[in-house]
Amino acid sequence: MAFKIKPDDCVGCGVCKDNCPVECIKEVDGKCVINAEECVGCGTCIANCPSDAIVQE
Repeated sequence: MAFKIKPDDCVGCGVCKDNCPVECIKEVDGKCVINAEECVGCGTCIANCPSDAIVQE
């Protein structure tokens, strides 16, 4: 199951990107974005996001 980052809640800190084991998170215009096709649904991003900006799709 893939995850999505809510752009209004993302603070652009990059913690999710730095901890993603499959490197499916990229920074775009100061916000992080998850590539749903590459996401393996491990949940590491949710566990590490300090602003609770990530939701399950």
